Amino acid sequence: MATLVFGMNVSLDGFVDYTEFAPSPPLFRHFIEQAKGQAGSLYGRTLYELMAYWDAEQPGWGDAEQEFAVAWRRQPKWVVSRSLTSVGPNATLLGDDVEAEVRALKARVEGEIEVAGPTLAASLGALGLIDLYRLYLHPVVLGQGTPFFSGPLPRLRLVSTETIAEEYVCLSYVPA
Repeated sequence: MATLVFGMNVSLDGFVDYTEFAPSPPLFRHFIEQAKGQAGSLYGRTLYELMAYWDAEQPGWGDAEQEFAVAWRRQPKWVVSRSLTSVGPNATLLGDDVEAEVRALKARVEGEIEVAGPTLAASLGALGLIDLYRLYLHPVVLGQGTPFFSGPLPRLRLVSTETIAEEYVCLSYVPA
């Protein structure tokens, strides 16, 4: 059975915004290794369209970007969207009954499936489908933006902490 993991970069005050802060090389290395081990990724439309950047080679990519792109392309992706009619390579568009499809996905896939995006995570969390939350705390305060938890606030229990490059802390929680 798959484990659904919602993990994102987050400011100290709880907001996610990829335009305001990016991972340093050591944190990016962490994400590369994580992507290599994932069974797949589950996306909402907005984040899927953003991540589709990794489908095509980009000029100026270094070795780390190449390595991440290979790992990202290799894994299956499932996309939840009411507006998309098609998705790119190695991606599947889920139908209208998202709960049933995600439950079936969890039952048939082994390993970790990344849940990408706070809106999708909020809806899946409300259905009891998120198994693990990973907050990658960045030493910034944004004061505004999209909150990491953007729906019903789950009761959580801390299961691990990890310091990455003496700058970031990954907090891992399971539903209580």
